[in-house]
Amino acid sequence: MPEYVCRIADDRGQVRSQVERAASEAEVRERFSQQGLHVYSIRTRPALSLNWKSDGVRKKVKLADFLVFNQQFVTLIRAGLPILKALDLLSSNITQPALRECLNRVRASVRGGALLSEAFREQGMFPEIYTTSLLAGEKSGNLEGVLDRYVNYQRTALSVKKKLAASLVYPALLITMVLLLVTLLVTYVIPNFAGLYRTMSEELPPMTQALITFVDAGRQYWVILMLLLGGTASGLWIWSRTRQGGQALDRIKMKLPLAGQIWTKYQVAQFSRILGTLLTGGIPMVQALDTARQSLTSPLLRHSLETATRQVREGSTLWQGLAQSGFFPPLAIQMIEVGESSGALPQMLASVAEFFEEDVNTYLAALLSLIEPAILIFMGLVVAFVLVALYLPIFSLAGRL
Repeated sequence: MPEYVCRIADDRGQVRSQVERAASEAEVRERFSQQGLHVYSIRTRPALSLNWKSDGVRKKVKLADFLVFNQQFVTLIRAGLPILKALDLLSSNITQPALRECLNRVRASVRGGALLSEAFREQGMFPEIYTTSLLAGEKSGNLEGVLDRYVNYQRTALSVKKKLAASLVYPALLITMVLLLVTLLVTYVIPNFAGLYRTMSEELPPMTQALITFVDAGRQYWVILMLLLGGTASGLWIWSRTRQGGQALDRIKMKLPLAGQIWTKYQVAQFSRILGTLLTGGIPMVQALDTARQSLTSPLLRHSLETATRQVREGSTLWQGLAQSGFFPPLAIQMIEVGESSGALPQMLASVAEFFEEDVNTYLAALLSLIEPAILIFMGLVVAFVLVALYLPIFSLAGRL
């Protein structure tokens, strides 16, 4: 259902902005009219994305640069500078073109009377958790504290991602070396030996004949093979972008041995970190759940949170809604239940995130300790098979002499 950014005023003349979901703009106007509110403007809310198009060119803002901007923004606000003056100073010093141009648009909107959260939301390129946090800070008058919590959240999230990326560097290098080695054997070594053996009248051993036949077929039909692989990969990618396909792919990920646990715990940690940050900023539970759901990338987790949000809206506790979703591990449910019953849910969600992030690091290290030897063994078996198959005819011929 489409979302609309609305500027409305009540009977006391207080103007505020809020987001409404409706089938059409007319439905939104009718809804506010029945509440006795005056509508200043209604605009379709742009789709949220980390990408931004300008003059037909897709631009992307790096999260690291955006984090630096927010750190500087918090410092200037803490120093007592007005928001507009802080934006003026920062936008002139931003080096990344996409972020600088976007901040210029935000500054122009704020100068025109728009709320800071509304101005950032209109750009359609910033995370939902960020714009919602800004809105909460504006309503509570604690914009500095909300931004400070968001900076801490983003810094932690980037740190976790960098650790995961660093852990995958060595396996990626091993896989690259395997591919290069196989390519060298198929394109150069084996064809040269095959040309030599064709000049001989001796019958080749079955292993050697099978290897040469396989390589010849691959060299002859490599275009068709690449088209099939590319078409299959494209079809799977398009299918994974659909709602049903994305959820089915996530279910497959969850069932993978060891890797499935890592993926599930990473998603739970990410959700807990986002929801805890929003609740600490004073955002109501239902709105925080909606924002957290829109900030996640897993279609299956988003679908599970739809169920949980509906249960919470109907009066259930958070842990009951999450338990009925069927996605969250029992330990996470138990920790959230304790946090709700003790009145310390935001702190408990932070503990859940830290616990599962540590689990992800532990399980990932264990998985990599299995993958790395497996890649090396596979590489050794391939090389050994090729060498035996290629030199077996020479050994046979030497034995007859």
